[in-house]
Amino acid sequence: MAENKRDYYEVLGIERGASEDEIKKAYRRLAKKYHPDVNPGDKEAEQRFKEINEAYAVLIDPEKRARYDQYGHEGVDPSMGGGFGDFGGFGGFDFSDILNSFFGGTQTGSARRNAPQRGEDIHFRLSISFEEAAFGCKKEITYSRIERCGDCDATGAAKGTSPETCPTCRGSGTVKFTQRTALGLFQTSRTCDNCHGTGKIIKTPCRNCNGKGYVKVNKKLSVTIPAGIDDGERVGLPGQGNDGRNGGSPGDLILIITVRPHPIFERDGYNIYCEVPITFVEAALGAEIDIPTLEGRIKYTIPEGTQTGTRFTLRGKGIQHVNSTRRGDLIFSVHVEVPKGLTEQQKELLRKFAETCCPANNSKKTNFFNRFFGKQ
Repeated sequence: MAENKRDYYEVLGIERGASEDEIKKAYRRLAKKYHPDVNPGDKEAEQRFKEINEAYAVLIDPEKRARYDQYGHEGVDPSMGGGFGDFGGFGGFDFSDILNSFFGGTQTGSARRNAPQRGEDIHFRLSISFEEAAFGCKKEITYSRIERCGDCDATGAAKGTSPETCPTCRGSGTVKFTQRTALGLFQTSRTCDNCHGTGKIIKTPCRNCNGKGYVKVNKKLSVTIPAGIDDGERVGLPGQGNDGRNGGSPGDLILIITVRPHPIFERDGYNIYCEVPITFVEAALGAEIDIPTLEGRIKYTIPEGTQTGTRFTLRGKGIQHVNSTRRGDLIFSVHVEVPKGLTEQQKELLRKFAETCCPANNSKKTNFFNRFFGKQ
């Protein structure tokens, strides 16, 4: 009876002002969840499925929805004169056609299974050195991929034979059955158990692929890694993935790059960084020192009085931009090493040196204590 029915909006879990798209989305989600094929023998799920379809049939029809919004269940109850119209007509055609219209098109399950399908992509992790990433390189790799069986041309049948039409589903890949419910007869489809949805039976399987039509092979490939690539970036090789099904195109091979760390340099974008040790004398007097770069050592003159942590930039000595001739910079900082293991003679010379230093030679130290204690 109408008074025992739940509100249709509540059944679908939507607001009263829901749009047509929102109604369809809610129905699609719930129909998948409670469909009898998904819940065989579950009476509660079957009842929910009926309730969902009843609610959808009313709310998706503008006229029925208007009557329902104004009069409630009585406005669409056949016994009250409102009627569901052709709602009972669900029993007159294949209910899977309704689900297909929501679940991705009007093709039958068999048609979708036998349609061309693109092959899956393959992901391959490739480790390269810091220098190889900076300058680019070529690598030989070996990986596994799925290919069409050359012996049977992907049919799965032995040479001299061919697949036969499944006698159970007559090549459709699905079998239909009718279910009587309180709302009428529902005709649904399910995958054929005899051919597993292919519509074909292979009586004499190909020995090379065991009737699968596809084999796994190891493939060697020479790949080019572009200069400037960074850790975690990817290189796509179209058509080198798994072969497609039913004439579909192959997938891609996706190289995931791992760059091994460098013992000296660190990278940030296209710039590289390093720390260069210098002696106390070099820092005090200034000097021409060796600086490591990706191409080898170069000479660089640092000024006198250079402090630990001072940074210097070598333009264009960093990483090359991908697909460009432009390069980042090499930025190095210096670290002044304090001498250890001094002789007594060296210590005495340093003491005499310290006595000759004026406040200007220790300006940072003087300013530090002046800020802390205040000028005397």
